[in-house]
Amino acid sequence: MNERPLRTTVIGSYPFPGWLEFACQHLDQFGSDDRAELVNDAVAIAIRDQVTAGLDVITDGEQTRLDFNLSFYGFIEGLELESASPRRFGPPAHDQRGKHKVIGTLRAPRGLGTVEDFQRLVRLAPKGPTLKASVPGPYTLSGRLLPNAQYPDRYALTQALLPIVRSELEALVKAGCREITVDEPSMSCYAHKEEPKRFVEIFNRTVETVAGQCRLSTHLCFGNYKGRAVGPRQYASMFPAFLDMAVDEIHLEMASREMAELELIELIAKRKDAAVGIVDVKSYYIETPDDIANRVRACLKHASPERLSFAPDCGLSQTARWAAKQKLKNLVEGVAIVRKELKIN
Repeated sequence: MNERPLRTTVIGSYPFPGWLEFACQHLDQFGSDDRAELVNDAVAIAIRDQVTAGLDVITDGEQTRLDFNLSFYGFIEGLELESASPRRFGPPAHDQRGKHKVIGTLRAPRGLGTVEDFQRLVRLAPKGPTLKASVPGPYTLSGRLLPNAQYPDRYALTQALLPIVRSELEALVKAGCREITVDEPSMSCYAHKEEPKRFVEIFNRTVETVAGQCRLSTHLCFGNYKGRAVGPRQYASMFPAFLDMAVDEIHLEMASREMAELELIELIAKRKDAAVGIVDVKSYYIETPDDIANRVRACLKHASPERLSFAPDCGLSQTARWAAKQKLKNLVEGVAIVRKELKIN
């Protein structure tokens, strides 16, 4: 159960400052020290915005996870990274995300970079908030790779990536990270047409060496690239199978779905904590503190305060920063209203 009832948290990502995106398009003009300064400054801004909002749990905003040398795929050997998106014009959609060609055995001898990210977060964050790292799971990572003769399908690619992700989780725990989200949105996007129990088996093998050594959570959503979903927006096909995932907390996207299937948190709360998305990151309507408080009260009809956390539906990387800042501020204020009503400090 949560150390603090009705705690406020985030999934992982935060909007990139415009200057960071511009700089990443001109990295050849920067030296290594310049790049380090760019990253430090961006992370410091993401931390400041989250701390100012008053969140109980913060991340580094995943400010290093752009498609350049600090992205996950840039750490994996055996890949030929795509040189350009397959489509650049027209309505923004998932087909603008190309796939990387596999040209050799997949390895990551340097890790995936999350340990360095976490150490930077520890160095820059103030005392008080819980610090969380977010790592994509192997099935989600496999989605942007092209199968070949060595890895003939997505599941073969997933099996090759699994020990890489597992080693990264072990390294994070060794570095002192005590809260980790293993992000597998692809599992929830495709659970309607794949075998959910197979997903659970993959997930549990990924986390088996760190389960019990840190607080583990997973994020189940329906896709958020350019604010678009990519799968049927229903959780029914995932449960009860996903209850067997070896995690302490399961996060659900609820706000963008008008809180549909809210009764699921009652099922989850019998065995795990439920983190409920009560801020819609795909809408520029700014939820008021009263909106948030009403959603929290609705959740309390299905689970105890000790079992509940509250967050945006997804990561905030696809949301404008001005909106992200106000949504997080109102999230914390709305939860505080209910905490006061329940006399929870």
